[in-house]
Amino acid sequence: MSDGGGLYLLVQPNAAKFWRLAYRFDGKQKLLALGSYPVTSLADARARRDAAKKLLAEGSDPSVERKAERNAARLSRKNTFGAVAEELMEKWKAEGDAPATLKKKKWLLDFLNGQLGNRPIAEIRAPELLDALRKIEKRGRYETATRARSTAGVVFRYAIATGRAERDPSADLRGALITPTVTHRATIVEPGQIGALLRAIDGFEGQPTTRFALQLAPLLFVRPGELRMAEWTEFNIAEAEWRIPGLKMKMRRPHRMPLAPQSLAILRELRAITGNSRYLFPSVRSWHRPMSDNTLNAALRRLGQNRADGARAANYGVLALKRKRQVAR
Repeated sequence: MSDGGGLYLLVQPNAAKFWRLAYRFDGKQKLLALGSYPVTSLADARARRDAAKKLLAEGSDPSVERKAERNAARLSRKNTFGAVAEELMEKWKAEGDAPATLKKKKWLLDFLNGQLGNRPIAEIRAPELLDALRKIEKRGRYETATRARSTAGVVFRYAIATGRAERDPSADLRGALITPTVTHRATIVEPGQIGALLRAIDGFEGQPTTRFALQLAPLLFVRPGELRMAEWTEFNIAEAEWRIPGLKMKMRRPHRMPLAPQSLAILRELRAITGNSRYLFPSVRSWHRPMSDNTLNAALRRLGQNRADGARAANYGVLALKRKRQVAR
C-alpha cells in the first residue's frame, strides 16, 4: 500500500504490517525498514521518510547511517561505567600503583558500581551520579562521598579521552555534597617543644636501633614505613646518598635522598650494630625482618608523646620550625 515519496506499507499474508522506504543511491535500488504498524504510526513513518530523504539530499545513504547508529548504540551499551572503571584499574596497575592504593581506589569505585556499573557511561548525567553519592552520604560517610565523586570524575575523563563519553558530570556536582568536617591532626609547631622532643629522643634508653631510627626520622623526612624498611644496600655512605627503590615509595618512583653529616654519623654507629643484617632496623625477634610498624609509636609514647604517629610528629615539627625561620627572614 503506497503512501508516496517511496514510502509504502508492506502487508504480509499473516496480516503483519511493516513500513518500507524505496529509494535509489549511487544508481542502485534499495529498501529501508522504518518500523511496523501500528507501533509506528503513519505520521511517524512519514517523519522517518523525510529524515531519510534529507540524508539522501546530503549525499548519505540512510541504510549506512542506520547501521552506524545501531553500532554506536551497541558500543554505548557495552561501554558501561563499570567496564571503563575496570579498564582504568588495569591502567593504574600497569603504571605501578601500590597494592594499597589500588585497593583504596577499587573500594571507592565499588560504591558507585552498585548503581552505575551497568549503565552506559555516555548516558550518565549529573542527577544520576548525585543519587548514587547521596546513598553514601546517608550512611554518614561524607568524606567517602566526596572522594568517590573525585574518583568518578577520573573515570569520566578517561572515558572522554578514549572516545566513550563527551563530558564529565561530576564537575556539575561541586558544592552539591555535604562538606565533611576537617579534623586536624595533632603535631608540634612550637620551637621549644620541638627541641624538647629531640632531646627526649637523644636520651631514649630503650633499644639502640629504635633510638637511631627516632633520631633519623626528623633528619630524613621519610614515612615511618620507608624508614623501618630501609636496607643497607640502598645506602652509599661515600657519596652521602640513600636511593629508595620505587616499589617502596607511595608514587612508585625511585627517590634519591641526600644524607647530612648528622645522618652519616648515626649510620656509621648503626652499621656497627646491624651491619650484618639486611635491614638497618631489624626486628628484635629476627634479623631477617624489619622492625614492627608500631615500634616507633610505642617508643615515643614512652617518651610522653601521645600521638598516633609520633615519628611523623617529629618530622612535621622540624619542618614547621624551618618554615617559621624562612618567614622571619
